[in-house]
Amino acid sequence: MSVIKKPIVTEKMSSIQEKLNKYGFIVDDKANKVEIRKDIEKMYNVKVEAINTLRTPRKVKQKYTKKGMMTGSTPINKKAIVTLKEGEVIDLYNNI
Repeated sequence: MSVIKKPIVTEKMSSIQEKLNKYGFIVDDKANKVEIRKDIEKMYNVKVEAINTLRTPRKVKQKYTKKGMMTGSTPINKKAIVTLKEGEVIDLYNNI
């Protein structure tokens, strides 16, 4: 089973990919840097230089509806920012 859930495809990540050769992925909460490195190198056939991980905090969201105040929260995600070696590229739009 893969520890990578999905790549992060936003305008901000696209600009970072072009300038700094870094890619973002949402990964499994229990995955460590070694597992993430092995999985990315196996899936995309690239060499990883560095990995930075972070957890996004839970945010409480509220909205007012006809039935009253509805509350919920966003999920806690773990993200991995992967720096590739010089000259390596990941094509995230290949399978679309």
